[in-house]
Amino acid sequence: MLLASESKSDYNQGFKEYWSTFMAYKLLFVCLGNICRSPAAENIMNYLIEQENLHDQIICDSAGTSSYHIGSPPDRRMKDAASKRGMDFRGRARQFDWFDFEQFDLILAMDRENYQNILAVDTKGVYHHKVRLMCEFAREHPEKEVPDPYYGGQAGFDKVIDLLLDACNGLLTEIKQNNLN
Repeated sequence: MLLASESKSDYNQGFKEYWSTFMAYKLLFVCLGNICRSPAAENIMNYLIEQENLHDQIICDSAGTSSYHIGSPPDRRMKDAASKRGMDFRGRARQFDWFDFEQFDLILAMDRENYQNILAVDTKGVYHHKVRLMCEFAREHPEKEVPDPYYGGQAGFDKVIDLLLDACNGLLTEIKQNNLN
């Protein structure tokens, strides 16, 4: 039923946006604290998605396997590295939860330790097929894990941005080929 202030086209547009959240391909990026690597991957992927006008088909989020930084914004040094490349990082840290297995189509761990921590939450092994390492999608960088830059200098954050740009581009290519209409 339409409200008096709504037109049929407003209603249809609202329904389309509501429905697209159910039909969209959903990605979750996961690191330890959810203030460096995983929010960087989330924001870089959103940046690439916007460039390709796929924001209604792919939805991104990020989380941490620990509870160290819940509610914190992305690390300032990571935001600085991103701003040099014309990207603005947003978000607030949250902790990975079992419910994420049901909500997301693909869960991307930044390193092997977090990969194992994610799998440990799925004690019955029902969702293991949804979990992959982020660097599996990198095309130009040989690294197998996204290094944690937290205790290093700015060069580490710059390196992580470069690596994640590569991996996110590879991931987006794969999603477009295999998961979008």
